[in-house]
Amino acid sequence: MLKNKNIVIIGGTTGLGLSAAKAFVDNGANVVVVGRSEESVAEAKKILGNNAIAISGDATNPETAINAIKTCIEKFKTFDGLYHVAGGSGRKFGDGPLHELTLEGWNKTMELNLTSIMLSSQAAVKHFLQTKTAGTILNMGSVLGYSPSPQFFSTHAYAAAKAAIIGFSKSIAAYYAKNNIRINVIAPALVETPMAQRAANDEEILNFIKTKQPLDGGRIGQPEDLDGLAIYFMSDQSKFTTGQVIAVDGGWTTGSPT
Repeated sequence: MLKNKNIVIIGGTTGLGLSAAKAFVDNGANVVVVGRSEESVAEAKKILGNNAIAISGDATNPETAINAIKTCIEKFKTFDGLYHVAGGSGRKFGDGPLHELTLEGWNKTMELNLTSIMLSSQAAVKHFLQTKTAGTILNMGSVLGYSPSPQFFSTHAYAAAKAAIIGFSKSIAAYYAKNNIRINVIAPALVETPMAQRAANDEEILNFIKTKQPLDGGRIGQPEDLDGLAIYFMSDQSKFTTGQVIAVDGGWTTGSPT
């Protein structure tokens, strides 16, 4: 489905992004993956092989996505799509329930999740407009942006950032549809990634997830659960789809216990 597609993944050296990168390569794409740590970049190079380039960069740096797109064009001749996965919890900076939320926690969480997506989307849109080419952008949201779970997942800055990603993505999708630039959002529930280790190693939370995400026996999600939808959005199969938010959540948003 992705033959001859050249794709940039911001946050593509670990977790959801690395899983997607492997799936994209398996489906015929060339990828440029960007990660923050040199260690993850080196590991991604080994895993992804000759159809991939792994580079280091911070998603909150305005030059990171620009450089990744430039690298994609230099190596693979074209740039067809951007998948922005990078983000993270601001809990260690002070994110949490509103009455405990610190200003640093708010600002860092917004920067990690919302500002980074704005910068990546901006770089991709500018390229597509300059080259007068169609393209696709897929942004990483979260079910917490519109389906809260207060007992165990009460990071209010994170929820606000993920809700804002939906509004931002829908707004730019409407604006650039005339240019054949598609922008969509994947909204996962709890997935086992490096960011999710607090929840993934908590027996009480895992017992809760059995009812909150009841599909497939009631389990925590795995990165590969998102790959099929990501392939669809990065392929020409989605050429008539934009401004959509699709949850990959094991049943989280179907009205299961909160």
